Amino acid sequence: MKMNKLLLPVLAAGLFFTSCSKDDEITEEPIVEEKKNLEVEEFIYAGMNEIYLYKADVPELTDGYFSTTEKRKEYLGSFESPEALFKDLMSSQDRFSFMTDDYVALENRFKGVSTTTGMNYFLGYIGNSEDLYGMVRYVLPGTSAEAEGVKRGDVFTKIDGTQMNLGNYQELLDRSSFTIDINSIENNTITSTDKTITLQQQEYTANPVFIKEVIEVEGIKVGYLMYNSFTSDFDNALNDAFGEYKGQGITELILDLRYNGGGSVRSTVDLASMITGQFPGDIFLKQQWNEKYQNAWDAENYIDRFNTELRTGENINSLNLNKVHVLTTRRSASASELIINGLEAYIDVVQIGQTTTGKFQASVTLYDSPNFSRKHSNLNTNHTYAIQPLVYKSSNANGVTDYIDGLAPDVEIKEDLNNYGILGDTEETLLQAALNHILGKPQDQEKAAMAKRSQEKFPAIGETGMESPDYQRMYIDKLPVEITRKQE
Repeated sequence: MKMNKLLLPVLAAGLFFTSCSKDDEITEEPIVEEKKNLEVEEFIYAGMNEIYLYKADVPELTDGYFSTTEKRKEYLGSFESPEALFKDLMSSQDRFSFMTDDYVALENRFKGVSTTTGMNYFLGYIGNSEDLYGMVRYVLPGTSAEAEGVKRGDVFTKIDGTQMNLGNYQELLDRSSFTIDINSIENNTITSTDKTITLQQQEYTANPVFIKEVIEVEGIKVGYLMYNSFTSDFDNALNDAFGEYKGQGITELILDLRYNGGGSVRSTVDLASMITGQFPGDIFLKQQWNEKYQNAWDAENYIDRFNTELRTGENINSLNLNKVHVLTTRRSASASELIINGLEAYIDVVQIGQTTTGKFQASVTLYDSPNFSRKHSNLNTNHTYAIQPLVYKSSNANGVTDYIDGLAPDVEIKEDLNNYGILGDTEETLLQAALNHILGKPQDQEKAAMAKRSQEKFPAIGETGMESPDYQRMYIDKLPVEITRKQE
């Protein structure tokens, strides 16, 4: 029991005066402890207790674990914040569940809306120090970075004249406006320049269909698609790209997912159906939920099948390919891995680049309402907390799942930081490796060795958006069947 420290001197004084005069009586005011409002904590616990994939790993989530309602409230009230409670309820094998105190901002992120200068970059160490550099991977059109002439391969080390390091980089890069130095990497050394530019943050909606080209090599028409996020609001734009590929008669496809951290499961299934088309109605993925829900619904609710239509009703433009080349890095995650694993049960998937992140679970957004839905008439409007727990793990039609260490490439090659190249250019390292594989040409081993050395010299620690809650997540739009929140 916690003792009020202010009470001790009062008690001591009472004993003193009692010893002086038995006739004196001291009346103490009763201490009234204000009850903590636990509505957010109750919501978090209800959601995790009901639908969390790893419920069996967390003793406190066991039905009947708390003998009384008061015991449960005592547990919920023992945490300094809702975030601390949520963390305590997560399984040790869970790297991807998260929560937010602003679900409107989260919904915007799922739509591709964020605040950005337009630079998409990764961060790495400089030598053996804690100092950091950033290297631009690509620039979003119509942004401050594009206006200032920032390009792929530009390196920055200082924000407003301050060297970035592990302790300050997030605060520096979150500023609404800041100045960066412009440098480059040459011969595995950061080469400084005197150039600086000022960038402005702006709200921006990113089209994930970043590059779509048809490359003709030795009489072969190859579609090249750089796709940066499985964002459902741009499913039509993705389908239009495949309509163009179909119209131009491509026979090979290179799908560039090197920076794609994931997104919508439904968009993933639709993309798989665009690449193929010869498997309508066949199983693309199977779902495994927690013990309570794994057998609670009709069997069809646990399966996602190849489609012929987008969720808008538009017919899918399918290429009917039997092979696809996919470019990956360690930053390729969740839905990017799902497309590879799902297709491998049906067609030849040639993975080129690096081993992926290793995420095969999907989550869903739960809101504080009687059925965890945002649309329920009794949605609690006292707060904007939402939780995004993992609810199922996926496997392909052959049962392949649990690739916790990621999916390994068939052709291993890294990007060369000394010669980053231009995305979509046939000389760019990863794209060239894919074209060589299509043409049956040997890989450039010297180029691969140079790229490996450059990344060993400048190891990466993260990338744009890694602090955002939806980073490297795969999600479903809603629960397949409405559930009713347990009333305590």
